[in-house]
This record gives sequence, structure tokens and C-alpha cells, in this order.
Amino acid sequence: MKNIIFIAPPAAGKGTISDYLTKDFNYEHISTGDLLREEIKSGSELGLEINKIISEGKLVSDELVISLVDNKLKKLDRPFILDGFPRTLKQAEALDKMLVSNNVTNNIAIYLNINLEEALKRVLGRIICPKCKRSYNLNNESLRPVKDNLCDDCGVELEKRSDDTEETFQIRFKEYIDNTSPILDYYKEKKMLKWIDANLPLEEIYKSIKEEAEND
Repeated sequence: MKNIIFIAPPAAGKGTISDYLTKDFNYEHISTGDLLREEIKSGSELGLEINKIISEGKLVSDELVISLVDNKLKKLDRPFILDGFPRTLKQAEALDKMLVSNNVTNNIAIYLNINLEEALKRVLGRIICPKCKRSYNLNNESLRPVKDNLCDDCGVELEKRSDDTEETFQIRFKEYIDNTSPILDYYKEKKMLKWIDANLPLEEIYKSIKEEAEND
């Protein structure tokens, strides 16, 4: 299976699809948000620095994020999914250098193309387990929890994200689309980019991604 670099607007289904790939093909799911939280929890010098930056309401620099991802890639012995990285052209270029230096080949960049109307419909129905972070959706029959408002895996009460409002989401969505164009162009020039129609039902999206990841 190919290593996957996911590029996706909010609510495109990236998290759910990553969960499926992890369970079905033993992918390592690398989320930059999780890496930051893990480093903070470790109490390391770097973790303390990151915690200070975040607590002051500042953005973690490209250099720090790149360092965390590089450390993670050095330890891997199985296919991986990159989730939330790269977010800038600088990060994309740094990632290329990391992959080369770690002798990591067979990579693909997948863009989940979704329109605002469909994304908004999904986000307004989204609820998340605060413990395991599994995502559910009340507007999709196949993604509803078995028991109302309880996580199927943990039994914990599900929560709605505070930023999952229509006004906030529209701003996030537009900012993501505007900022992602250079990254898409970058991977297109490298002939690594695959577009997937993320407006389709989840089962069809997953099937298309599996085919792309399995193709030589």
C-alpha cells in the first residue's frame, strides 16, 4: 500500500476514512494535532515550549511541526497516512526532503474535493467521542452511533465541537481552500496528486481511495 498524504477541507471525511484504512491495512495514522499533544504530555523540553506557544494563543512554527513529523517518520516500519501536514508550501517542500532522507518512497497525495454545501451538511451533524476521537454523524445513517449519543467503542457520551457552527465553518472552509492551492499545484507538478470526489457516499469515496493506494 502507498503512503498517503491527505489534503482535505474540513468535513471532507478524512478522519473517518483514515480510521478505516488504519483498521483494514494497518496504516500508521499521523496527525500533527496528536503529535503536538503527545509531545506536550511527555513533558519534554520541546513539549514545554509547544505548550507555552499554544497557551499564549500563538501558532506553532513550521520548524517545530516539521521536526515532530521528521522524528515520527524515522521510527516507522509500515505505511502511513499524513493528516494535517503539509498545510503550507514550505511544509510540503520540507516533507519531500524528509521522505528522501529517510528513504521513504511509494507516496501519493490525495485531495478530497468537496463543495461547501455538502461539507456544511456534514459538519452540522458531526459529533465526536472526547475519549477516542472517533467521529459520528447524525445526518448520515451509516455513521450514527448504535446507541443514541454514546460512542460505540468507549460508551462515552458524544460531544459537538464548539467550532462546528455554520458561520465559523464557512470561514474555516474558505480559508482552507484559499491556502491550499499552492500545495495542490506543487503535488500536481510532481505527478503525485489524485483528486477524489468527496461529495459521494462514504463507501464510494473509500473504494476510490483504496484503489489509488493499491495501484502501482
